[in-house]
Amino acid sequence: MSETRSDGELLRAAADGDRRAFEELYRRFAPWLTARLRGRCADAGVVDDVVQETFLAIWRGKARYREDGDVAGWLWRIGSRRLVDALRGDGARGRLRQALTRLRHRDEASAEERVLAGVEHGDLAGALVRLSPELRAVLQATVIDGLTTREAAVVLGIPPGTVKTRAMRARKQLREALA
Repeated sequence: MSETRSDGELLRAAADGDRRAFEELYRRFAPWLTARLRGRCADAGVVDDVVQETFLAIWRGKARYREDGDVAGWLWRIGSRRLVDALRGDGARGRLRQALTRLRHRDEASAEERVLAGVEHGDLAGALVRLSPELRAVLQATVIDGLTTREAAVVLGIPPGTVKTRAMRARKQLREALA
């Protein structure tokens, strides 16, 4: 009969390259971390990417547990920070945008590029450009990045009430511009 290792023991062994320890750590915490992150982000693809990046950081030794606090809290800190990065565009989506930018330099435009060009040069794009930078930033955070009002407030460094007011003003101005 094998003895069950503590979370801390698993983390140390996984960081030292023990594949079985890493797999056990993943089985213990990936479903919990996924469920918790999905409470913050409705995009399951982004959440899955963040969970994978969190565990890759452990496997590659980029994240080291210092044994101060519980493992779940430590994993949550890593995962939540990576989620914010992903929502800001520094994660997988940011890499996708960079890849699309590189593809734009080809001679023939892809179907995705033609659709994006239509959005960029259509009525919506013009209406968005006419918004003040403050209103555009709130729309970016809440609509495009999918952040909650509280998360957007933290990212933008403004009170939650200001996020709500700016979002309301932005929607009103967009409705008027597109009417």
